[in-house]
Amino acid sequence: MIAETVCSAVAAAGLGIAAITAYRKRFLSAARIAAYSLVPLGLVMTGVVEWLADTAFSPAAWAGFGVLGVSWVLFASTRAVERRRGGGTRKERRQARSAQREAVAPAASAPTLGSGSRPTARPAAAPQEDFSDIEAILKKHGI
Repeated sequence: MIAETVCSAVAAAGLGIAAITAYRKRFLSAARIAAYSLVPLGLVMTGVVEWLADTAFSPAAWAGFGVLGVSWVLFASTRAVERRRGGGTRKERRQARSAQREAVAPAASAPTLGSGSRPTARPAAAPQEDFSDIEAILKKHGI
């Protein structure tokens, strides 16, 4: 009986922490905290803590299995969201971004569109346009 009370209190405290975390707009962490906090409650409700109880015919035990299922779904969904976002630590994401920037050579020449055998006629010299403002915008965005 004491173990059930302790596990229930741990679950309630964990759900409270998850609510505070969700209030701070950290929903992925809040869902993970909620999943962890539901595990002791589910274990109590399934009868693992007191295995001698009649688990097979207890509605509370089946409700506990449902709670464990909800906990598992929360774990799986947070992992899926984390993988979709790119996952990993901040350091790994920062390294991936820097490697992606370095992948494109800034002074790469433009590819030729025609075959190299026939000469192309040069158009007449176009009037010089001032693209300094466009260049400034592109530099500002790192392009």
